[in-house]
Amino acid sequence: MQELMTEIVVHLSHSHQQMARILDAKRQVAVRMAQMVHILPDEHPQLDGLEGLLDGSSQVTKSVIAYVNSLADLQEAMADSLTQLVKAVADTDEE
Repeated sequence: MQELMTEIVVHLSHSHQQMARILDAKRQVAVRMAQMVHILPDEHPQLDGLEGLLDGSSQVTKSVIAYVNSLADLQEAMADSLTQLVKAVADTDEE
């Protein structure tokens, strides 16, 4: 039973590592988009007027929000899987 638990922990670890890599890629996209917005000139940005400017800033905001939500989902998934694992280990110890 201990081997099975160890195997589960290893698989969970790999899964969480892959999710972290995906989140890092999302973070890099959000950071790059924010950098691009930051370098825009303050006057006459040539973004099809106010509507274009609002669309661009809306996309950046959505990207940042998606990244933060993904971080929350990763933390929740890790907590859920570790909770189940700790319960299984505790049940095994009682037997």
